[in-house]
Amino acid sequence: MAAQGVHSCQFEVFGRVHGVNFRRHTLRKARILGLRGWCMNSGRGTVKGYIEGRPAEMDVMKEWLRTTGSPLSSIEKVQFSAQRERDRYGYANFHIKPDPHEKRPVHEGLASSSSHNGS
Repeated sequence: MAAQGVHSCQFEVFGRVHGVNFRRHTLRKARILGLRGWCMNSGRGTVKGYIEGRPAEMDVMKEWLRTTGSPLSSIEKVQFSAQRERDRYGYANFHIKPDPHEKRPVHEGLASSSSHNGS
């Protein structure tokens, strides 16, 4: 059975949003509103994300992203994709995705285990 009134959109927040707990506050606000989706730091200093839920709660979240954010953040602007109606939820909850640009240096551990002493 299709969920009633499920909408979704993507967002990107510009300004001082890295290193100020922006993602953690976004997670908390989304969960309070009952929204699902994700957020993550981007490599260009923004926070990107995807939200899905009822239109009224999405409107509250959009306004929060535009004007509030985390206490130490400074939001310059937010871009939203067009809001789309969905047949069903695509996510079970809201979560923070790992930073793509802060991956652990896997090569360091592999270098010592894959080096050969070919004498």
